[in-house]
Amino acid sequence: MDFIFDSYHIQSAESSNTINLELPLQPLQRALRSALNSISASLRLTKRDGLPILSMTITTTTTNASSAAARRDASTEDEEEDVFRPEHLETSLRREHEKIITQDIPVRVLHPETVEMIMQPKIREPDVHIQLPPLLQLKAISDRFTKLASASSTSAKSPKLELSANMHGSLRLRIATETTDICSLWSGLENPELDPAQLDRPLGEHPSTKFRNEGPDRWATVRVDGKDWSRVLSVGRLDGRVIACFADDHALILYVYVPHFDDASAEDCVVTYYVQSFSA
Repeated sequence: MDFIFDSYHIQSAESSNTINLELPLQPLQRALRSALNSISASLRLTKRDGLPILSMTITTTTTNASSAAARRDASTEDEEEDVFRPEHLETSLRREHEKIITQDIPVRVLHPETVEMIMQPKIREPDVHIQLPPLLQLKAISDRFTKLASASSTSAKSPKLELSANMHGSLRLRIATETTDICSLWSGLENPELDPAQLDRPLGEHPSTKFRNEGPDRWATVRVDGKDWSRVLSVGRLDGRVIACFADDHALILYVYVPHFDDASAEDCVVTYYVQSFSA
């Protein structure tokens, strides 16, 4: 919480003083972009017409930037379906050169029993773990491969990218269609050392050790949807290091370590992505 908010107050009837929310990312992203040049911004959980919302109040001295950002975001929405009601936008002038913007983000308040049913996917121990190159660089190449495959394929389905890595510092990105077969290779990447205390077996028996011993030609491979993969790589804007864990032909787990830029001594926050592999 301290990583996100300067100060916060929570009052809940739950014993853990916790309120669990489900919210759509697009309205939240638009609201946060509106606050980029603001003096201050605050979030408040409230209700409008009997429905729960997160109301963001933004104070800014910029006359046009926020409204322009809102218009720009509205024109660049993703093609994903929005199962939530549209957010509400209000503006008012509090004093000269100061504007108050209010954006309402629709949310669902989750019952504790519902939250207990939400579990992390069960994934077997990874065969390869490797630190990825800069994500925005990887995203640019992935997007280019996806566009090439879409242009050259007669299938209506989204192209599948093939990601492979080994325990000798190499990562390979490949796209193959009826008329196209191209790949890009990174080498010299880091395979982080595992902490034996965190393992459920001796390090020598871990799958990654076996992959390392089998040499650089032993690859772990997953196949991902090109468009979905591009959305995942957008997390590169957080400017954190990313460890990819490959469960061969099964799944890919990304651990994004986001640093506290204002406190170098604080531990990094971790965002985890689970990506299921498609069959060949």
